[in-house]
Amino acid sequence: MSISFSQTREISGKINALGSVEGIHVINKTSYRYATSDQNGNFKIQAKLSDTLYFSSIQYSPISVIISPKIIDTRAMVVKLENYVTKLDEVTIGNILTGDLNSDINNSDAERSINFYDLGIPGYTGIRKTQIQNRLDEADTGKFIYWAIPTPQFNLWKILNQVSGRTKRLENNVKVEKDKNILKHIKNVVGPELFKNKELEQDLRAEFYFYCSDDPNFYNRCTNRSDVEIMQFLDEKLTEFKKIISSEN
Repeated sequence: MSISFSQTREISGKINALGSVEGIHVINKTSYRYATSDQNGNFKIQAKLSDTLYFSSIQYSPISVIISPKIIDTRAMVVKLENYVTKLDEVTIGNILTGDLNSDINNSDAERSINFYDLGIPGYTGIRKTQIQNRLDEADTGKFIYWAIPTPQFNLWKILNQVSGRTKRLENNVKVEKDKNILKHIKNVVGPELFKNKELEQDLRAEFYFYCSDDPNFYNRCTNRSDVEIMQFLDEKLTEFKKIISSEN
């Protein structure tokens, strides 16, 4: 039985969700195999016991599923995806700009809004935090114990969030959100530049991006880095990725 479970099997899967279930990425993060779902949410992928399947789509929150003995035995699985809620950037429609700064200023009917400098009050000028980051700050703010006389004061809210695991979940959500933004920039900007000079089949590029994001140093190598530094990281990972693909073939 142990030998049987260690063998790679073709798993037939079904994805359930409220919206469209076509074109959802299914990545075997253990063996770096790749599949996509059809219009009915069906997919097939090679996997073995304890492999991790990663389901990703712009519309849905990503999830990971570990291949269990039951899945190996039945060679079938059902996955439910939840909608990914995000806020769209505000779109403003106005006069067409010519590129001439003086002309565009004169033709514009926009008025500068009053800010805190005009009112003489302090204000925040940094990067605005996302909703998830604000929730983490709210759950983990302050010290665990405030020493005072005659008795110390315990930060029960922070302690409860730590004990219940809520703080840990929020930290993971913040990391996932940052990773998504980094990966989006890589796919849309840095990646296309890389493949102008490096060869990789189009249908393997999605696997390659997930392979890069799975690297333990992905966040450190790609966060707050220049595109040149990110390009260097991708170039290194591409060499490794090609070796894995060639060994499988």
